[in-house]
Amino acid sequence: MTEAKTSLQRTLVGKVVSDKRAKTVTVLVERRVKHPIYDKIVIKSSKYHAHDEKGEYKLGDLIEITESRPISKTKNWVASRLVQKAAIV
Repeated sequence: MTEAKTSLQRTLVGKVVSDKRAKTVTVLVERRVKHPIYDKIVIKSSKYHAHDEKGEYKLGDLIEITESRPISKTKNWVASRLVQKAAIV
């Protein structure tokens, strides 16, 4: 059997909005959903604290985070890969 095994861990893609803490980044994940009554597309957002061991992700980077065991009181996500580097303004 050489079939690909699907991961049971959830992954999300979001933008780094804070990298001030040691080994932690705050990631803003936005999703587009249809409003149940008004049938308009609205943007819902959530912030997650993700573990960044090497401190390689900076403000504005688009990264992928993966669910993990609880690392601290608020951290149970790990920054897994860089999707897109922040644009230099």
